[in-house]
Amino acid sequence: MIQDLQLSGGDGPVYRRLADAIAARIASGVLSVGDRLPPQREIAQSLGINVTTVTRAFSTLQERGLIDARPGRGMLVAEQKSDGGSGFISAPSDEAGVVDLSINRPATDAYLDAFTALLPRLAKNRHYAAIQDYHPAEGPVWARSAVAEWLKPVAGDGDPGRVVLTIGAQHALDCVLSAVAQKGDVILADEVTYQGINALCRSHGIELRGLAMDKGGLRPDAFEAACAQWRPRAIFLVPSLHNPTTITLTEERRRDIVEIARRHNVLIIEDDVYRPLLDNPPPSFASIEPELTVYIGGFSKCVAPGLRFGFVIGPRFMMGQVAAALRINCWSVNPMAALIATVLLEEGTANGIIEAQKHELSQRQLILTEMLGGFDLQTDSTSTHAWLRLPEPWRGAGFARTCLQRGVGVLPGDAFAVGREPVQHGVRINIGAARSREDLRRALKTMRELLEAGHLQIPGFV
Repeated sequence: MIQDLQLSGGDGPVYRRLADAIAARIASGVLSVGDRLPPQREIAQSLGINVTTVTRAFSTLQERGLIDARPGRGMLVAEQKSDGGSGFISAPSDEAGVVDLSINRPATDAYLDAFTALLPRLAKNRHYAAIQDYHPAEGPVWARSAVAEWLKPVAGDGDPGRVVLTIGAQHALDCVLSAVAQKGDVILADEVTYQGINALCRSHGIELRGLAMDKGGLRPDAFEAACAQWRPRAIFLVPSLHNPTTITLTEERRRDIVEIARRHNVLIIEDDVYRPLLDNPPPSFASIEPELTVYIGGFSKCVAPGLRFGFVIGPRFMMGQVAAALRINCWSVNPMAALIATVLLEEGTANGIIEAQKHELSQRQLILTEMLGGFDLQTDSTSTHAWLRLPEPWRGAGFARTCLQRGVGVLPGDAFAVGREPVQHGVRINIGAARSREDLRRALKTMRELLEAGHLQIPGFV
């Protein structure tokens, strides 16, 4: 199985070439699920390399989901999930030589620059003394007021009583589901959508159903039919720069969806974290139908994910339930994060950071168009990500694995699928994730070479 193992070619680090060689054996079927890899020392001796190099190669394979450590049995080839190991990834890879385009993150260090300038002044802020105290579950009123004012045209009419602060948008979604849904309830969503909703629905015992989409996004007729068939509690939507397809629902389609939701009394959960990156976004669901919409936002996609600052805005009668769910979950948000976000909003610095992100993203989108514009690419001029529909004979999981073997991380369409129905063969490319424009160009060049080579590059497992 592995006796004649040879390092893969190339100029990369030895540990990564070893990991690629073992990954190729797994992909081709030479190594099967449950097969035990030889001891690290044995591999090191046979290849004339250090044991620490083998250890690092094994760690890389574990990160890729290809092998598992089993007590008393050593390293075994792991079962490959249908999504190609593309689980809910929550942090970028720090593996040397890999350009990880699988995580949505801001494209600049504008937040770090702003925070560096802000830090010496924080102790003089009028709310600074409050960071050592407990706070209401919904968050300190001064922070909620800053959010309410910032989003006044979008949701909540500037009323801080309709705002609950959270530890990011994922946490917000968790609290909303806890407040509005019960075990066995049905939640609707696009047939491909943000990964986090899948994990949360499973943890809450909620049934998530995917709805058909077209080039304009969620199909209203599919929503209507699902309401009649399943009597859903809510529908989850990412209406602005949809994740992963980048579709932004038009105002007309939003109003069509609202009319259906009204007829069937279906709550709209609007995950609008990408909205600040759009120049002229359509009216939000929360502004069209405020009494039937729970609006979720945050700073992770437009300012900085490390700040862990999010919020829920909804009808007053529902916000008490959301706050109660949060209290059970974590009592309240970190007041230091709330203070930093408040200052950024009140001083207008947050908007400046967002404009810097948009400028950098627009430049990276030009690189993306230059490198992959000849393929079936769907994107937006200031989006953090793009959706690439793959040409024959590529499939999503196989293409993502092959990209990773060549030092580029992307997420296949299966990672975003709702349910077990087949999804289009595509990958999400997060252009903001590259540490520099040069890294992005190099990664896209690798992807273009694979796309152009087609079947010549497929290692027998797509």
